[in-house]
Amino acid sequence: MRAIVLMCLLHAAIAIEPTYPWNGIGGQTPSPFPNTGGACATDEGSCRCCVMLKEINRLRTYFNTTMNNLEKEYSQTAQSLDNIEASYTAVSVALFNEFKCLGPNPYNTIVIYKHVFINLGNGYSVDTGIFTVPRSGVYSLALTVYSDSGSPGSKLAACAGLLLNGQLVAATREINMEDQEDSATIVVALHLTAGDKVAVNLPIGCFLCDDSSHYNTFSAFLLYPE
Repeated sequence: MRAIVLMCLLHAAIAIEPTYPWNGIGGQTPSPFPNTGGACATDEGSCRCCVMLKEINRLRTYFNTTMNNLEKEYSQTAQSLDNIEASYTAVSVALFNEFKCLGPNPYNTIVIYKHVFINLGNGYSVDTGIFTVPRSGVYSLALTVYSDSGSPGSKLAACAGLLLNGQLVAATREINMEDQEDSATIVVALHLTAGDKVAVNLPIGCFLCDDSSHYNTFSAFLLYPE
């Protein structure tokens, strides 16, 4: 691009076709960069040549400076777009697509949500049930649990907890024989670091039931990236 513009400028300059008395004594051709201090006083043609070269150099400098500024602005804009795209992190998943219960188990269990509504940033794994934070920032985490005892008078145990790197952050627990079904929701905002692992824990003896209505959900999305 720069070469094309410079060629156009040179072509325009040559098209002026001034008269240059350069076939002087001995037929010697003067230097294309004469000394402007005395040339203008003794040789009008040489002076005009110097003026033309100075203008070409000025235009070339202006063009190079403009191109460098545009390239710098383009690089900054491209980086900003990359940062914006990298900040797109949103996960929303549900337990099952048919009526089924998870648990009760004699040990703590990581809840693996199989139905994925959205997984921008690919942070959630349907194989492990773990959401790996792709980018540091402030995140909103939401957990809704639901369970059905199966019949009146049966034991209801709807409980689960949010884990951050294996440590309990918040939990809900409902164990009784008075309700046939119950639900609860947890919503927290946390500062998370890239690589942190968030999961939902199903405590010992608890169970969650779900169907295509998706009563059990887990969501996480980035509020403010760093």
